[in-house]
Amino acid sequence: MKTLASLVAGIIFGAGLTIGGMTDPARVRGFLDLFGDWDPTLAFVMGAALIVMAIAWRVVPGMARPLFDDDFHIPGKSELTPSLIGGAVLFGVGWGIAGLCPGPGFAALAIEPLSAAIFVVSMLVGMALLRLMEGKS
Repeated sequence: MKTLASLVAGIIFGAGLTIGGMTDPARVRGFLDLFGDWDPTLAFVMGAALIVMAIAWRVVPGMARPLFDDDFHIPGKSELTPSLIGGAVLFGVGWGIAGLCPGPGFAALAIEPLSAAIFVVSMLVGMALLRLMEGKS
């Protein structure tokens, strides 16, 4: 049941990204172009996500446990590390260049498979290289 719930959540997430236009790199780059032809669509998508999460953060404390797991897996606060800051910078630069981030990148595989595949493969290679550099398997 947990796998099915994850699949349904992923499908809903991908559909939302597609309907919101976030699988279109030009739309994302348009949002980042503050002094050109600015496209506010991404701001509305982010705003909707914030509303959903605000509701979730209010509901979760009142629940004994999640519907499809034994415990909640809520991240704790952690220190800002050079690795975290470097990763955030690299993510932002890549997002600005490609106009995609991981979620929309995978969703875009269904719409523009070739260009999205280049992004997804590059992202996966980068993740593998990081694991090798950090000595993780």
